Formats: sequence, structure tokens, C-alpha cells
Amino acid sequence: MLLCALVASALMFADHRLTRMEEVRAQLSTVVAPIQWLVAVPSDVLAWGSLALSDQRALVEENQRLREQILHLSHRVQHMSSLTAENVRLRELLGAAARKESPYITAELLSLDPDPFNHQMVIDRGRRNGVYVGQPVLDASGLVGQVTAVSAYSSRVLMVADASHALPVQVNRNGLRFILQGSGQYDVLRVLHVPDTADIRVGDLLVTSGLAGRFPAGYPVARITEVVHDPGQPFARVSAAPVALLQRSRHFLLLFPPDPVAVPDDEAWDTEPDRLIDERAPAVQIPAEQSVGDTASEEETD
Repeated sequence: MLLCALVASALMFADHRLTRMEEVRAQLSTVVAPIQWLVAVPSDVLAWGSLALSDQRALVEENQRLREQILHLSHRVQHMSSLTAENVRLRELLGAAARKESPYITAELLSLDPDPFNHQMVIDRGRRNGVYVGQPVLDASGLVGQVTAVSAYSSRVLMVADASHALPVQVNRNGLRFILQGSGQYDVLRVLHVPDTADIRVGDLLVTSGLAGRFPAGYPVARITEVVHDPGQPFARVSAAPVALLQRSRHFLLLFPPDPVAVPDDEAWDTEPDRLIDERAPAVQIPAEQSVGDTASEEETD
């Protein structure tokens, strides 16, 4: 037992101090992946058995709910199509680059960390599927977290509710930007350093701001549940609840960065400020029948 304790202490010290242990952990995760799949088999069998033994009435009711949900989502998609077209036209008028959709792959839950102070999970996608460290993970409702470790067949995900997780967000209503940090509880997130006079209300939706380049902008993260103003304090205490179903979701989306837009060589801008201004400034054309000298004389006459 003493030898095991010494080996465990040495491994923890090496894992904390040496970066090479990450590769060792990835290799060990690859070895443990079949065991994780075997552990997930009973729950999969139970889910299949409950579906197989369900009576016809329950299946008909579930089918009806799914049909209603499909109709509701179809209505939203039709409305979003017109909004998307309008957004594209407005961005063209402003000369802004078009936004591209992020490609994604699906993943399924393998296991949850049993430690109540660590909000992490293991999913069944790994390096062979193109998963990378820092990749955003979502469910059907919103942002779940990000990938922190990758092996060949599985990956470890740190959830937004973990106390060590933080990300930049913005209020969807007015664009105010803040930092959202986990509290160690699945249903509570903290909004840090909110000025007491900031326009933030209960019910406001917080979405990813796109800053720092890790999470793409516009994905829902949390909704404000409490705003407490302390007299004499410069900052308000603001709490939020994640919109993702962190304790119930079993299927997830892993986002990849969109493909960069290629810029033709003849349209590339020079990095020098004077040339940049010259190339972007609109050209002023003078009519052929009127010379520069004639223009100056007419201005003096006026």
C-alpha cells in the first residue's frame, strides 16, 4: 500500500509538472476506451429494452409530441430563412464578410466523472474523428463545454458548470460583454465583474461573444436568473443558469472552425497604412471636358 501511495504521488507530481504526461494520459485513455464502452452497454440495453417494452399508447403520444415539435421547428426555420436573407443583404450593403456555418460531427456520452467537484464527461469521439483540444461541444439547447483531452477513440469534455471553466459572453439584448464562470453546480453560473449600473436583467440570454477565438459567436450559453445590487458596492452579483441540459443530454455536437474565405491576389491589401487608405478610398473622377485648371478657376470665381 505504501508503494502504491508513493507511485500515485509521483504520477500526480509528474502530471502536474511535466507536459509529456498528457501523451501518456491519451495513450491510457485509448487502452481504457473498450472498458468505457462495456460500462455503457447496460444503459444502452436498458434504453433499448424500455423502448421495446413500451406500450402502443406511449409510443403514439411520443410520436405526436415529436410531430408537433417538428412543425414548430419547421415554422422557426421558415422564419429564419427570411431573416438570414435579410442579414445577408444588410452585410452586403455594409461591405462585411459573409458568415459561414461551422461544420460539426455528432458524439454520444460514454461516462461522467464521479467526482462531485469535477464537472467533466467522456464522449465517444477522438483523434481519429478529427477532435482537438479546445473544440466547442454543444447539445440541442446550447453550449455544454469544451474538449480538454483527446485520445484515439474518446475525448474528455470540461463542462461550463465546472469551477475552473470561464468563457467570454455577451448579452443578446444589448451586446454587453462579460466573463461567465462556472460555480461547481450544474444549475448556477456566475457573471463576473458586472458594474452596478450595467443594463442587465433577469431573463436576458447570454451568448458566446466570439472573443479569444475558441467559441464561435452567437451560440446560447445561459440565461440570467438573479441580479443583486449591493448598496455601496461597485459590482452587482449576477447569477445565470445554463441553457444546455448538462445532466440529461446524451448526444452532442462538436463544432469545427469554418473554412477560411480565400482572398484573390489582385484584391489583397497592402499592410502599409498609406497604401491601405489609397486603395480603399473611393476614386473621384473629373469629367473629360473639364480640366483641373478650369475647376480651380471656377471655384475662385464663385
